[in-house]
Amino acid sequence: MTATQVLNRVTPDKVSMEIKDPVDPTALGQAKAIIEELTTTDGSVDPDALLKVGKRLKDIPEDASKFLVSKEECKEAFDGLSDQERTALVNIHGRVKAFAEMQRKSVSDVEMDIPGGKAGHTVSPCNAAGCYAPGGRYPLPSSVLMTAVTARAAGCKTVVLASPRPAKITMAAAHIANVDLFLCVGGAQAIGTMAQGINGVVPKCDVICGPGNKWVTAAKSLVNGKCGIDMLAGPSEVLVICDETANAKVVAADLIAQAEHDVVARAILLSTDASMIEKIDSEVADQIEALPEPNRSTALEALKQSFAVQCKTIEECVAISDDIAPEHLEIQTADSQKVADSCGNYGGLFIGENAAEVLGDYGAGPNHTLPTGGTGRYTGGLSVFNFLRIRTWMRVDDNKASQGMVNDSVVMARLEGLEGHARAAESRKL
Repeated sequence: MTATQVLNRVTPDKVSMEIKDPVDPTALGQAKAIIEELTTTDGSVDPDALLKVGKRLKDIPEDASKFLVSKEECKEAFDGLSDQERTALVNIHGRVKAFAEMQRKSVSDVEMDIPGGKAGHTVSPCNAAGCYAPGGRYPLPSSVLMTAVTARAAGCKTVVLASPRPAKITMAAAHIANVDLFLCVGGAQAIGTMAQGINGVVPKCDVICGPGNKWVTAAKSLVNGKCGIDMLAGPSEVLVICDETANAKVVAADLIAQAEHDVVARAILLSTDASMIEKIDSEVADQIEALPEPNRSTALEALKQSFAVQCKTIEECVAISDDIAPEHLEIQTADSQKVADSCGNYGGLFIGENAAEVLGDYGAGPNHTLPTGGTGRYTGGLSVFNFLRIRTWMRVDDNKASQGMVNDSVVMARLEGLEGHARAAESRKL
């Protein structure tokens, strides 16, 4: 290892998808105990127990008498921002809202003819959405906007937000996102409360979304079924595919930006050019030294499980990337669009040198809550579709015209050994 080498070097044949269970077993047991502590005999959450747990786990101050942040407090926080901060929040809100509304308009009620009648589907939002915004190492108002604004654009009547120890900027984001209820608790206690509700105070949420720590993820796995969830998110990750035309400073900056998220975040570099890998690694070493603490220490720890791979061709880069299915995939090559079109598995795609992943983090429009740990092979990021129900219907007006369908149902039911089904179909015979 040279004096400046930061990224581990891995050969293409040694790269594995490394799919890990996002649910930590210890956190799962602790989350289960917390939710049980909160739950009353009727299945709802006891508000006194929530206040007690919130204080014990340092979500709220010891002298606190409530676990809700009022709308007035959120507006006051918004009004207290500088003009520059307020403008940024308003601009990001507008872009996220516009993108989510575009998504909502892309799906609509439809119907078609069937023998003797009609069939179709309706698209309708769930009633209550639960949104989680982390409140740990850094305040994340962007997560408030990504979740709450998207739920609102889907048409949810009630939007509940949970975030522990909320910073003023988080409260300000809640104001502009028009959140109905703001729980200032986090972890399993927040997820359990949104899933089970508090009688007369917090409704049971139909869908819970948003990133969080291992207790949040564990709790989401426990309540899944009582309500819907967006995903079980693991450590954040970025993968950059580049060639000799890339800007080493820019690529290095993007790798570091991802690494500073968390000590378990992962930054991956795939390139066809050995000298470019060395240039980028040297830039990473230089740039990371200029970071303030604790960002520098966090990024350095994350880079220990990050790596660079020299590939023979761009096609080999794409094949490795598709196997990993990264949360964020950046393409910085001579023909970035062509390479992007050949990629199959990812959470969010960032095409070209100027399409920084951090622009996606901060509201270019597409959601920044994205699948991790290889799950981009079968799912996408948070969207209005997480909050929508597509429900089918059928109507038969002309029994005579439907007789062929009736006869087919009788035959199929008896092939499956379901005589009651067959006789139910036969009752429609003329």
